[in-house]
Amino acid sequence: MNWLGLGKNRSRFGKYLDKNSITQQEIAEESGVSKSTISRLCDPKGYEPSLKNAKKIIKFLKKHDPIVDYSDFWDM
Repeated sequence: MNWLGLGKNRSRFGKYLDKNSITQQEIAEESGVSKSTISRLCDPKGYEPSLKNAKKIIKFLKKHDPIVDYSDFWDM
């Protein structure tokens, strides 16, 4: 059982956060993207962020993983 994901189905983005021990709260605070948007992005239903929010999220994630890119999570 994945303790951070609590056994829920996750999107590629959600799985990445779980694998790298990044909380939704942390990424919301650091990126400036609302926690509700981050939560929707972790859901496997295929929600995609606006380009503006995607840029903020990727900018934050690059601090942890310099090679991370949009295509790792979304078909933009």
